[in-house]
Amino acid sequence: MINIPKGTKDVLPFDSYKWHYIENTVRDVARIFGACEVRTPTFEHTELFLRGVGDTTDIVNKEMYTFEDKGNRSITLKPEGTAGVARAFIENSLFNAPQPTKMYYITPVFRYERPQAGRLREHHQFGVEFFGSSSPQADVEVISLAKTIFDRLGVKELSLNINSIGCKSCRKDYNNALKDYLRAKLDGMCNTCKERFEKNPLRILDCKEEGCKAIVKNAPNTVDYLCDGCKAHHESVCKGLTSIGMDFEVNPRIVRGLDYYTRTVFEFISTGIGAQGTVCGGGRYNDLVEQVGGKPTAAVGFGMGIERLILLLESLGLKIGEPYSPDVYIAPMCEDAKEIALKLANELRKNGISAEFDVMDRSFKAQMKYADKLMAYFVIIIGEDELKADKVAIKNMKTGEQESVDKNRLVEYIQIKRYRQE
Repeated sequence: MINIPKGTKDVLPFDSYKWHYIENTVRDVARIFGACEVRTPTFEHTELFLRGVGDTTDIVNKEMYTFEDKGNRSITLKPEGTAGVARAFIENSLFNAPQPTKMYYITPVFRYERPQAGRLREHHQFGVEFFGSSSPQADVEVISLAKTIFDRLGVKELSLNINSIGCKSCRKDYNNALKDYLRAKLDGMCNTCKERFEKNPLRILDCKEEGCKAIVKNAPNTVDYLCDGCKAHHESVCKGLTSIGMDFEVNPRIVRGLDYYTRTVFEFISTGIGAQGTVCGGGRYNDLVEQVGGKPTAAVGFGMGIERLILLLESLGLKIGEPYSPDVYIAPMCEDAKEIALKLANELRKNGISAEFDVMDRSFKAQMKYADKLMAYFVIIIGEDELKADKVAIKNMKTGEQESVDKNRLVEYIQIKRYRQE
């Protein structure tokens, strides 16, 4: 037997309705915020992620699925969604359209890392990217979009943490201050953070090692080193969130794990899935488009893992959609009724009514048990008496009531009883 690769997971038919529910919810929320779907390739040229995500990140250094194709080109399965969308924005000249350009995606992403709850080597992300606006109100709008999704799904146990990591200019001053603070403490830090000290000290704040976390606890805060422009932007974001009644906490340790972020960074955090409580993260990335070959373009967005979101909803005991159940199950009681069952199912389906019928040669008793297992709303029974009268017997599986109905009135009957009275 060939087993599934480690770090991947099948979405089975009896669970797929949860995915449909979440996907439909996020699509509808994106729609009311004016975002349209973008679909980018599953793989891109490796250079895109080296330039966009950053060669000092764990993703690029340790986690990317990179290979050489038959044309000797270095190709990488997308480890995140934003860089590919930025590439599409440039390559398809979307910057020539009236701005902002608002896009969302639902995509698989691939990272070679230790599988954990809600984070597999192949997992799926919903992401939003707004290009073209440097306004702090765009930051607030994107954060509000994420919060609206959680509200729609019924998630209340959330904390919004925000921070500002400044721009290229003021980050130099912060990096110098951070290095001054850390220099005498390097011996107590992990090897990865020792490497980050010279290349990208800001990333040390994101380390998950307990020893490093203890060391950076009293490190300087990024917001204390912001230039006037970044400070004004951060204050406007905070003011905007307050104006729409959104609670938040300024958390100086929120820096995110990707190099392209500038100014605003944020996370929605829940305790519903244990220690790995971040269920959505994002921020502003005004330099990314230029880094991957375009003209300077302001941008802001976020990503949330769908597997992690499902875990959160389950841990909170929230309903995640409805499993499939047919409107009608057709149970023929004799051989002559089987062809009638096929014709009735076809007619019902043409009228938008989901219908199942027996194709396993079950006994009538077994058919009724199967219809109950499927949670069918109605069972249409066709026996010899029904064939002679050109009628069917319809049993309401919710109430147990049974009626005799003319076959030519069947569609109308079901539409009235199933839909109009609910």
